Amino acid sequence: MMPAPFLLYLGHSADPLAIKTSRGVAMFRPEDCVGEFRHDDCPLTLGLKRMSMAEAVAAGARTLILGIAGAGGKLGAELVADTATALEAGLNVASGLHQRLRDEPRLVALAEARGLKLFDVRDPPPGLAVGKGYERAGNRLLTIGTDCSVGKMVSSLALVRGLRERGVAADFRATGQTGVMIAGEGVAVDAVVADFISGAIEQLSPARSDGGWDVIEGQGSLFHPSFAGVSLGLLHGAQPSALVLCDEPGRAHMRGIPGRALPDLAECLEANLAAARLTSPDVQAVGICLNTSNLAPDEGRRLCAATADSLGLPCTDPVAFGVEPIVEALCPSPSRRSTTASR
Repeated sequence: MMPAPFLLYLGHSADPLAIKTSRGVAMFRPEDCVGEFRHDDCPLTLGLKRMSMAEAVAAGARTLILGIAGAGGKLGAELVADTATALEAGLNVASGLHQRLRDEPRLVALAEARGLKLFDVRDPPPGLAVGKGYERAGNRLLTIGTDCSVGKMVSSLALVRGLRERGVAADFRATGQTGVMIAGEGVAVDAVVADFISGAIEQLSPARSDGGWDVIEGQGSLFHPSFAGVSLGLLHGAQPSALVLCDEPGRAHMRGIPGRALPDLAECLEANLAAARLTSPDVQAVGICLNTSNLAPDEGRRLCAATADSLGLPCTDPVAFGVEPIVEALCPSPSRRSTTASR
């Protein structure tokens, strides 16, 4: 477990999507964040106090979170240098990048000399088995997406919160580096050997009999040529009874692939339902989550209403408008149940 409080790393990043891990930790663990570290050329901020490594240690920080995602998940010379500075200042360091901190001898030596720890949160757990697809008890919801970085993690966490507020047991099952850092546990499924992806998710979300929900964080998209394999493995291992589709309206192309258009929402839903039926024949779509942050609030509400009418499913922006319509579809309130029964 990474010791809190945290200093969140933005570095030289100029792409808002590249800092989604730092942003996610700031959003969902604000009480554990003392500040942000960014270089002068970084135009982004999380709204936290800008600090040097030494200032963060003086303010009580114990771990630097390298909450960025660069091409190929590489550390790079500048990131290694900044990590070394953090260790020299007395900070543990946590990273979700594909290139492991432990594979940099300089960083390992610094950590050992100062009694600090390097946390590579993308390491898959030991002892994974291949998936079997046998029926297992419990309610499982999987968030799916038209593309990468469209809000699957945020939607999943919002749904867990909404279910708990309704008095329904619910647990977030993290499958990406940001989710693992927020939850403190999980499996970064994109680091799992392909044959074991579905098995890893079966292990992450075992059978449950309390009537509650496992809300499983989705990854990638069936329509993204780079990451569809991970998305398919998640669908099969999750055995979801419910799917929630996530989308960011207005994207010009699939992330990282100029010229490749995003799928139509109805087309995306049907493809995911068809794939999920291999291990969950009765799976149903229960809602749509849109990231309308680039729209005016009134425009966002109109788009959600139009999408709900078009697809016949509740549609909302989980950050701007909450997830009550989807929670109501999953677990109708007592007043609605009694009204329905009296008809």
